[in-house]
Amino acid sequence: MCFFPSMPTPDFNNSLMNNSSSFQLTVTQKTQLIALAKDTMLKAYAPYSQFRVGAAILTEQGNIFTGCNVENVSYGLTICAERNAIAGAVASEGGNEFKLKAIAIVNDRGIPCSPCGACRQVILEFGKDAVVIFQGENSYQSTTATQLLPTGFSF
Repeated sequence: MCFFPSMPTPDFNNSLMNNSSSFQLTVTQKTQLIALAKDTMLKAYAPYSQFRVGAAILTEQGNIFTGCNVENVSYGLTICAERNAIAGAVASEGGNEFKLKAIAIVNDRGIPCSPCGACRQVILEFGKDAVVIFQGENSYQSTTATQLLPTGFSF
């Protein structure tokens, strides 16, 4: 796990945050996840859209994993940053052990960009109460996976 104690504190808009969530991130944790997502975003493979996205996740075991978007000329084969990071966590911690506590998503254009529908479903699969941080209109937004996808699919 990497720490960035000298990173500036980003502006957070917690108006979407569900205060009944069982897990609250500290400002330091949010800042760290955003910084790692930004670093990983620079590694994205986005020759078609020119839209780079990075994600960093925190697991219940305290590990951090990152991912970036990986495009393909056959657009349906593109891998989003969020699912890329989650796949790495599953491969490392094990599918039955991995539990998502938080995820931060950034893009290189600084525009509002919440997770797509497919990513929302995958995030929900591993952490219905996970904190989801993404670029909003004027600041970072925080919410939970369940708030982003209130009627997500489950068995």
